[in-house]
Amino acid sequence: MKPPIFIAGPTAVGKSEIALCLAEQLGGEIISADSMQVYRGLDIGTAKPSPVERARVSHHLMDICDLNENFDAAQFVRLAQKAVEEIQARGRVPIFCGGTGLYFKAFLSGLGEAPSANPELRAKLEASSFESLLCELRERDATAYEKIDKQNPRRVIRAVEVIRLTGKKFSDQRAEWKSEVRSQKSEKFLALSRQADDLHARINARVDAMFARGLVDETRELLQHGLAENKTAMQAIGYRQVVEYLRGERPLAETIELVKSRTRQFARRQLTWFRRQLDPEWINLKPGASCLHNLAEQYPKLA
Repeated sequence: MKPPIFIAGPTAVGKSEIALCLAEQLGGEIISADSMQVYRGLDIGTAKPSPVERARVSHHLMDICDLNENFDAAQFVRLAQKAVEEIQARGRVPIFCGGTGLYFKAFLSGLGEAPSANPELRAKLEASSFESLLCELRERDATAYEKIDKQNPRRVIRAVEVIRLTGKKFSDQRAEWKSEVRSQKSEKFLALSRQADDLHARINARVDAMFARGLVDETRELLQHGLAENKTAMQAIGYRQVVEYLRGERPLAETIELVKSRTRQFARRQLTWFRRQLDPEWINLKPGASCLHNLAEQYPKLA
């Protein structure tokens, strides 16, 4: 069986292009490791591969949930393992590609032992003020408070939920990943990066292209199918800001600039997470170079 290849990195770094090139060159199929691309309809804002690209190479774990459904790391691990087995049975190479670091770690190192969500407690926490939840987290688990993404209410709620259910620090439980690493773990675990100015320029260009392609109309349509009620999907950068624009909270030009700023911030957090939580081989991509040129120059054993 051909072992998987893992391609991680921040948004807009060029992961999809490289994964597509590798899949065509090595006879592979792509498994999306993106927590937002699982949702049907979230197309433009999540930069899903185009129909033409998906016709060139088979993609898995995209468009598998409706907006009224929940999806988490445990489901990802189960479905990704199934996809790997099916791809390998066809004699092809599984190529993971995405920016959701938790999905990579959960697949490679197993899930932690934190309890499942408690619907009653979760509803109570969601009704609480975000400021009060942050205060509780800071008082009960200073380590988690320092490390957590304070712009992501979903993660803060989960941390407080686990603390209340177990009486233990969330940071301690997050550290207790299962000791058995999957036999699927591959030395071909690549994390892509770029110089900051290059990455920022790519992010800005991507956001402009998303709005030009119809992100506002896509968001307006998604609102009719439950986008606002899906707390996970509403965390997706771009959609949340456009919803606020459609509600009259800011003009379009300001919204576009805000999406660019939030995306740049998100990319920095992704880079930090991959560096702290995983041990990939880093490849710094050069501006203007093709994906195959970057790989051939910096990682010849793959390209």
